[in-house]
Amino acid sequence: MKLPSLRKPSPSLVVSVLALVVASTGTSYAAGLIGGEDIRNGSITSEDVKNRSLLSNDFKRGELPAGEAGPVGPVGPAGETGPVGPAGAGRWVLIAADGTIEAQSGGFTLVAAYPTLPNTAVAPADNSLRAAGNVYLNANEDLSDNGVFATIALQNTVDQNADTITNGRATAADANPEFSGEISVSRCNVGAPTTPASGPTNCAPSGAQNATSFVVSPRNSDGTVTTTTTHKRFYVIITGDSSDFVAPTV
Repeated sequence: MKLPSLRKPSPSLVVSVLALVVASTGTSYAAGLIGGEDIRNGSITSEDVKNRSLLSNDFKRGELPAGEAGPVGPVGPAGETGPVGPAGAGRWVLIAADGTIEAQSGGFTLVAAYPTLPNTAVAPADNSLRAAGNVYLNANEDLSDNGVFATIALQNTVDQNADTITNGRATAADANPEFSGEISVSRCNVGAPTTPASGPTNCAPSGAQNATSFVVSPRNSDGTVTTTTTHKRFYVIITGDSSDFVAPTV
């Protein structure tokens, strides 16, 4: 007896049977039936993948492009204007050896440099040199809320003691006046001078008897008063609130 010949199943029949298997056994069984070897390279397209179903972990490192910055949103309204800050601090002045202003940040005026004052002592006493070791300056601001600092500035182009050594390497004590010295500074006494003085510092020159002036006393290393040939260059720095500074009239 001749058996009927079997025809090769059509693709549509295979798909139908596979769909029936998936429907009856679930996706886990279908996943076991379909592996990576069953998918031809390039056969899966965007239309075959559910939107937003893949995660970044599903791609190799460096495979995804870096994200681009999004559009900048509209600028918000300006905030309220804050309070005005204090005026800048750190005013400074450099005084030359002769007591004049060599350089400054601005606003300092010289009141008196190593002055000889009228003699107020009863003769034969003479106190005209009572301020001759000091330099008096006006900061043109009330210094009651400021710090005042002074420091010696070297001057190694001047041989102050005529020993031909200006590099600061002389070995004897107090033998390098070009580099060394002592210095003190104080705000001047406020109000008319009294006896005793109404404050810790009494500035002798009448033009320094105010709250905006200060006195600097540069000395030799042994504390003695400097002379014309041994006067010191020095810096003075004013710190603190300078909002009350008033520029001097030129």
